[in-house]
Amino acid sequence: MADYNLMYNHWLRNAVKDPDLTKELNEIKGNDEEILDRFYKSLEFGTGGLRGVIGAGTNRMNVYTVAQATQGLANYLNDSFEEPTVAIGYDSRIKSQLFAETAAGVLAANNIRVYIYPELMPTPMLSYAVRRLHCASGIVITASHNPSKYNGYKCYDSKGYQMTDAAAKKTYEYIQKVDIFEDVKSMDFEDALGEDMVDYIEDWLIDEFYEKVLSRQIEKGICKKADLKVIYSPLNGTGNKPVKTILKKIGIKDLKVVLSQEKPDGTFPTCPFPNPEIKQVFEEGMKMTDEFPADIMIATDPDCDRVGIAVRNNGEYTLMSGNEVGCMLTEYVLSRKKARGELCEKPVIVKTIVTSELIRAIANDYNCEVYDLLTGFKYIGELIEKLKDQGEEDRFELGMEESYGYLSGTHVREKDAVNASMLIAEMAAYYKTQGKTLVDVMNSLYEKYGMYLNSLLNFGFEGADGMKKMSDMMDDLRNNPPKEIGGMSVIKTADYLTSTATDTVTGNTEKIDLPQSNVLSYSLPDDNKVIIRPSGTEPKIKIYITSHASDRASAEKQTEVLAESIEKIMGIK
Repeated sequence: MADYNLMYNHWLRNAVKDPDLTKELNEIKGNDEEILDRFYKSLEFGTGGLRGVIGAGTNRMNVYTVAQATQGLANYLNDSFEEPTVAIGYDSRIKSQLFAETAAGVLAANNIRVYIYPELMPTPMLSYAVRRLHCASGIVITASHNPSKYNGYKCYDSKGYQMTDAAAKKTYEYIQKVDIFEDVKSMDFEDALGEDMVDYIEDWLIDEFYEKVLSRQIEKGICKKADLKVIYSPLNGTGNKPVKTILKKIGIKDLKVVLSQEKPDGTFPTCPFPNPEIKQVFEEGMKMTDEFPADIMIATDPDCDRVGIAVRNNGEYTLMSGNEVGCMLTEYVLSRKKARGELCEKPVIVKTIVTSELIRAIANDYNCEVYDLLTGFKYIGELIEKLKDQGEEDRFELGMEESYGYLSGTHVREKDAVNASMLIAEMAAYYKTQGKTLVDVMNSLYEKYGMYLNSLLNFGFEGADGMKKMSDMMDDLRNNPPKEIGGMSVIKTADYLTSTATDTVTGNTEKIDLPQSNVLSYSLPDDNKVIIRPSGTEPKIKIYITSHASDRASAEKQTEVLAESIEKIMGIK
């Protein structure tokens, strides 16, 4: 405990830039448990950058951990690029602007020019700025949809997607060499502005982003024609101005914003978990529906890269899952572009390996090439870049993750809830003119292709040996792969750690051309599937189950059988 107290005292003497940190350090004086929690480790810089609770210490998000990470990034960029520049964006979270300006000051002191948005902006707009301004890197201060006590620091490479594993590893090596108090160069943000080392991103780039998003419309004018009624919530985040601007530009006149969730507020007073995947974030909007019976409710997360929807159907509101929205967007975009003669010969649809197989079934009917990639939108960004290098960028139609992230077009290399909100509204308007709700559309897809039910099981393992238990489970599955799950034969296995897929019927193997990842996948007959993915940082394991049956009741029953079987195989229950 003495080492942690030494570090605590070192911070007490040196951490004077933010009075909140001094206050917090004084409040925990003599409390070994609180000191340990803040200093027992340093936040690790991974492919998602940094993320942690806001506060004092090496295990917290604060101006010092942000400055240390930025100094490491600056050292990496100066060693790797000639005259590198960096774009910076930030969201509505507590201290986001302070952290963004801190990062800008460190970069400026290292002779790296910075372009920073003058106010909070969605993450996809940072991705756009990186590419448009030809930057070597980008930084977004956000913790996505985590609770308010968190903040984060995401790094982007010159292509506009989050750093790949190799670049993040190299950057982390530089960061580890930086003493948090002694080695960081910094400038006051206002001084950096005055010396022209930091420039605010101008309105022309923001307007250009809007033009790129609007160019992805398919049925222009349909929203006005349909008289679509929309309730929108930015969940106190960055989507307020951009999403409202786009929805108005596509002709939505009846647009109401959830007032309690409209203005930026990092405490998220009415949505403590500002995640559009959960029902609770729509409760404030629901209160408006008696007086304003909206056709659709749209909510974007604080950094506006994810979007969720609730649809009015027979007087009630139904929440649509991320998989369902992805399926409907696939059908809408492909069917309407084909009807208009605008679909290329071999369009590309991209999804993650845990996203619904119904998307593949739909896409196959339109002669699409479907890519399955690892979880993480950077991999979709990388694929877009490869298509661009091959002169085939126009083939890309949609990329999606089951976790409510979508992208239409190639203007950014990140999931884009501004773009997705526009497409969802346009889709709802088009089907409204056909006398259908999006619930009707989804049911029609289930009727045509069968019921695809996607379920996610989460399991945590307590105690210090939790990670070992999880590792032993994965090792046992690799050494003794199941021949059947829930009474169904395993017809194909895929081990993304060894990059090998095996056809269990023929015994043939093939290489998986994706980055290595500790994921096991078991394909069963008729598009049924079980995928297992442990966390790399905490003792938790995720099991994704896809059940394909003729109707929902059968799919639900099948899911129960598959879940019980794989849990028994893994020794979880």
